[in-house]
Amino acid sequence: MITFAWILLTLIIVLAAGLRFIIPQMYALKLTPHEETPEKFGFAFEEVHFPTKNDRSLYGWWIPADTEMEQRPTLILVHGWKRNLGRMLRYIEHLHPLNYNLLAFDARHHGSSDEDGHGSMYKFGQDVKSAVDYVKTRSIDLDRIGVIGLSIGGAGSIYAASLEPAIKAVATVGAPAHPVDVMRRDFQKKHFPAIFIWYVLRMIESRIGISYEEFAPVNNIARARAAFLIIHGEMDKVVLPSQGEKLKQAARENQCECWSIPNYGHSNCHHHKDFWERVHRFFQEKLPAPALKTP
Repeated sequence: MITFAWILLTLIIVLAAGLRFIIPQMYALKLTPHEETPEKFGFAFEEVHFPTKNDRSLYGWWIPADTEMEQRPTLILVHGWKRNLGRMLRYIEHLHPLNYNLLAFDARHHGSSDEDGHGSMYKFGQDVKSAVDYVKTRSIDLDRIGVIGLSIGGAGSIYAASLEPAIKAVATVGAPAHPVDVMRRDFQKKHFPAIFIWYVLRMIESRIGISYEEFAPVNNIARARAAFLIIHGEMDKVVLPSQGEKLKQAARENQCECWSIPNYGHSNCHHHKDFWERVHRFFQEKLPAPALKTP
């Protein structure tokens, strides 16, 4: 006689098997190339390809400063999940006239870069480090490299800074402190039972191939030598403002400044009237020009 326990066990097995198919589809990424380039602003740029992990290739734009490229700070621009480097055009528009060398690129599974099994915050971090390796091959000041990362791109930038001492300053916008915090909240909004949330999180971790704790920004920010500017909109419903507070608390003393912007959300902080001046001031302070040698 079939008992209730056997029925329940069968349902759990069927649902678990279904989740192994459904969840990857929920987080599947479609390669969507950019529609515009820095040419729309009249900026000279070079289309580049450079290697990353697993023999994959990343696509990017190298936009050198107008004057004295080797003496200017260099900023790497990192888009967020399901975006591409076109998302950074607004940043290019505002930062290039301030005489930065800029590299914007597509992370794996995004834009015109290669696919590689599945996307993750962990791979974003690896790709940021690869971008640093690339800019080191250009004629730049190697002591003045910074990163601006949006959302998961910001989280990956924090992880990359813990691996790459050449990164001296990182500004993030709407970056999560821990991947599990964001995914668990997303699943709870979809009314997943707690047991299935646990199962799905373990399944995704297995697919990534590394523990969440190893690449979670909150566990890596203090390991980095870089200075940080953590920007978060107080109305952010995608990555809650508490994530920015966690990052601030996890950083070393005087390593991190946090700017919480009232009435702004996840994707519009750059519209704040003080945004560009604040970002520029941060990088000018943390990537200063070398002192002139006296004769």
